[in-house]
Amino acid sequence: MRTGRYNLDIPYFFDAAAARARFDAEGFVKLPCVLDPAAVTAYEPAITAKVVELNTQHLPLAERDTYGKAFLQVTNLWQHSETVRELVFAERLAGIAAALLGVPSVRLYHDQALYKEPGGGITPWHADQYYWPLSTDRTVTLWLPLQETPAEMGPLAFAAGSHRFAAGRDLPIGDESEREVRRALAGQDFPVVESPYRLGEASFHGGWTFHRAAPNRSRTARRVMTVIYMAADITATEPVNDFQRHDLETWLPGTAVGAVPVSPLNPVLYPRASREAR
Repeated sequence: MRTGRYNLDIPYFFDAAAARARFDAEGFVKLPCVLDPAAVTAYEPAITAKVVELNTQHLPLAERDTYGKAFLQVTNLWQHSETVRELVFAERLAGIAAALLGVPSVRLYHDQALYKEPGGGITPWHADQYYWPLSTDRTVTLWLPLQETPAEMGPLAFAAGSHRFAAGRDLPIGDESEREVRRALAGQDFPVVESPYRLGEASFHGGWTFHRAAPNRSRTARRVMTVIYMAADITATEPVNDFQRHDLETWLPGTAVGAVPVSPLNPVLYPRASREAR
């Protein structure tokens, strides 16, 4: 199935300067009507089908650890579906990412589908960039729910301003990060912002912004598609942990330390002219 009738390259019209100022100050922004609700509804079946097909987590919830209970995670769906590729490569979404980062061009790091099952547990406090062997913080993650996401489903929550807070940056997601980051944030003046998402609404958060999600107390899976963007001229750095070593090999294949990741997995997504020239 292709859903090309939804033109995802039409620019998103918003006050980019104001949104970037909020992003710089708080480490995230939440934007209304990023996509038409009908478009989200149209892409959801293709994403869900690939999650079902490619998911490798088959243990019952009760037998998983905290991370395993948080969500089903499937990466780089764009490689397995032309329909999903349309969404991941959308210039409209990549253009927002570039505007928020204040850079002229962004490339793809990778995508992730994150499905929190009914009864799924917390997503512990963490910062994504702990996992990434990248030279700067010019990274941003799109978090796009594929359904209305009320409080009972566990929408994403952010510690506003925490991207400038260094404590906890050395912790992978898990019980320790939930405990230690929660404790560290409690001693700071970082408001925790948590609110439902309407269909078509999306958030963008920086790599060092601490975030978490509550359990899914509904009877429906909380289906979310994410895309991670990075400044097009970012370079790879020497990994400082095993997760970064894995990411360098998996998501930046063939990229030497100090080099720009120009692999087939890391195409320029905005602007289109740059993408087509490479």
